[in-house]
Amino acid sequence: MAPMSVRKPETEATHRAGFACFVGRPNAGKSTLTNALVGQKVAITSNRPQTTRHTVRGIVHRPEAQLVLVDTPGLHKPRTLLGERLNDIVRTTWAEVDVIGFCLPADQKVGPGDRFIAKELAGVKKTPKIAIVTKTDLVDSKTLAEQLVAIDRLGEELGIEWAEIVPVSAVGDKQVQLLADLLVPLLPEGPALYPEGDLTDEPEQVMVAELIREAALEGVRDELPHSIAVVVEEMLPREDRPADKPLLDIHANVYIERPSQKGIIIGPKGKRLKEVGIKSRKHIEALLGTPVFLDLHVKVAKDWQRDPRQLRKLGF
Repeated sequence: MAPMSVRKPETEATHRAGFACFVGRPNAGKSTLTNALVGQKVAITSNRPQTTRHTVRGIVHRPEAQLVLVDTPGLHKPRTLLGERLNDIVRTTWAEVDVIGFCLPADQKVGPGDRFIAKELAGVKKTPKIAIVTKTDLVDSKTLAEQLVAIDRLGEELGIEWAEIVPVSAVGDKQVQLLADLLVPLLPEGPALYPEGDLTDEPEQVMVAELIREAALEGVRDELPHSIAVVVEEMLPREDRPADKPLLDIHANVYIERPSQKGIIIGPKGKRLKEVGIKSRKHIEALLGTPVFLDLHVKVAKDWQRDPRQLRKLGF
C-alpha cells in the first residue's frame, strides 16, 4: 500500500528545481491548490467545470528548492475542437514535467472520469505520481479514510505505484505545505529556474483576461461557461496623470457564441456586466498594484469553440 502522508520528509541539503503538474477531472480543485501553494491568485477558480484553459505556471520559492506548478485544464471527453485542444495541452504537459499530482476530490467517490485519467496516467511510466485527495474540509474522517483506500486500490488495479497519497484542504490550508515538502524531493537537483519573487510566467494581459472571465462565469446559466472568452485589446497608462496618482486603462472584449447569450452577460440595464467589471477590477488592481479603469464590451464570435480561425484569434 502506498504511504499515507502524515509525516514530514527529511530536508534536502542540495537545491532542487523542477516542474510539477496537477491533473484531474474538471473541478477537482487543481487551480485552488495551485493558488494555495503559491500564496497568491495565479489561476482562476470557479465552481463551473472546465474553467482553466491555459497552462498556468505558479512558482513556489523555498530556500532549498523552487517548485514550478503547471496547472492544466481538466482532462475530459471532448465535444468540440476547443475540448480537443485542451486535452492536447494536458497530454503534452504530462510528457514534460518531473512529477504528476493526480487530484481527486474527497467528497466524490472515484468515478469513470477519475478512472479514465488514471488509465492515461498508467501509460506515463517514468514520471513519479502523487495522489492528492482534495477538499478534505468537506468530509468526515470515515469518508476520507474510505477515499484513501479506494485511491490506493485504483493504483494497484491499474499498475500505478503512487509515490504518496496526500489528503489536503486548500481552502482550510491543511497539509498544503506538507504536499510541497513531498513534491520537492521528487524534483531534479539544479539551480532556480525563475528569479526570486516571480510567482508566475503568465503574461499580465492573459492573467487580466482570465480574472475578467472568472468574474463573468459567476452566476450564469449552465450552458454559458464554455461559451465565454475574454481578450484584452489594450493596457495603457493614462496620460497626463501625476506620478503619485497613476491610472491604467484596460480595454477588453467578452466574447460569446450567440446573440441570445449577450443579454445574459449584460443583464437588465447592464447590471450584470457592471458587476463583472467591479469584481474583476478589484482582483486586477491587486494583481498589478495600480488603480485601473476597466472598459468592457460584449461581442459575438459565432460558434468560436468549433471554428479554427476564431480559436486562433481568441488565443487557442
